[in-house]
Amino acid sequence: MNKLFIIGNLTRDPELRSTPNGVPVCTFTVAVNRRRASTAEAGQPEADFFRVTAWRQLGENCNRFLSKGRKVAVVGPVQVNTYTAQDGSTRASLEVTADDVEFLSPRGEGDGGSGRSGEQGVPPVSGGMSGGFVKVDDEELPF
Repeated sequence: MNKLFIIGNLTRDPELRSTPNGVPVCTFTVAVNRRRASTAEAGQPEADFFRVTAWRQLGENCNRFLSKGRKVAVVGPVQVNTYTAQDGSTRASLEVTADDVEFLSPRGEGDGGSGRSGEQGVPPVSGGMSGGFVKVDDEELPF
C-alpha cells in the first residue's frame, strides 16, 4: 500500500489549471519540518518539500481556500520523480496525488498577507477557552 500522511505549510499560493478536457487540477508545495534538536540550534529547521496535486472539486477547494503559509494535512500516494537540474546534477522530487486535504489553519491565520483566507465560504473556527470542544455531562453518554 502506498499512502502518505503529511502535515505542513504551503510554500506558495496554489495554482489552478484545467486539462484540455476541462478537468480542474490544482498544484501546490507543502514544506514539512523535521524534528531534530541539532538543526534548531543552527537556525532554521530542516524541511522536506512535497509537490501536491489535487484533482476536480478537491483541487478547486484547495485553490479557493488555501494560500501561502497555511497549514494543511494531505493524504495520498507518493511518487519519486528524478530529473536533471540546469547545473547537470540529478535531483529527486516527491509528488503526492491528494486523496484528502484538511485545512488546519484557523481563519485569518497563516495566510501570508494574501487575504485569500477571508474569502466567503471559509468555515469559521470557534474561539475562546474551550478550543472548539463542547463539555458533555457523563449522564448524557449512552454507555
